[in-house]
Amino acid sequence: PNLCMPFSHRSAYCAASVASLTNILTPALFAGTAEWIARCQNWEGGIGGVPGMEAHGGYTFCGMAALVILKREHLLNLRSLLHWVTGRQMRFEGGFQGRCNKLVDGCYSFWQAGLLPLLHRALHARGDPALSMAHWMFDQLALQEYILLCCQCPAGGLLDKPGKSRDFYHTCYCLSGLAIAQHFGSGDLHNEVVLGVPENCL
Repeated sequence: PNLCMPFSHRSAYCAASVASLTNILTPALFAGTAEWIARCQNWEGGIGGVPGMEAHGGYTFCGMAALVILKREHLLNLRSLLHWVTGRQMRFEGGFQGRCNKLVDGCYSFWQAGLLPLLHRALHARGDPALSMAHWMFDQLALQEYILLCCQCPAGGLLDKPGKSRDFYHTCYCLSGLAIAQHFGSGDLHNEVVLGVPENCL
């Protein structure tokens, strides 16, 4: 990418998704993209908007997802990334923050928790013997508890945190994160971890 032009990990992820789905994904189409995303991984382990910028959950998910589609996730320091993202789940609240020293936000139930299955897959491909074959690498029940107890609006919809208004954005990403927290694996390897009554399962 030309750094003089607007570029974001979101656009790289969207372009890679569309190119993959329409079967036009070629090395020439994404020349330099994977390397640029990898340069945005900072000392914390997460991915910032540009090289040297603070790591952020949205940029990190989109960057990693783009690299997975491009089959270039090996360019990242995956162990450092794992350390960063698991540190974003707060012990008291159970939800995820988007950046260091920020409050928990319901939308990161997807942006951070959604990153962990991608990391799990990449580390599994490397033959990492420490991986669980029954659970993701975060506290799945704690995240469900945060979403179900703190993010639901009595009138319907979901929200960022108590005291905030519900909206479609947070409803989408809270529900997406809830689904990730409830279901491990795919195909023959599937394990459900559902907090509360069976009706809570998505």
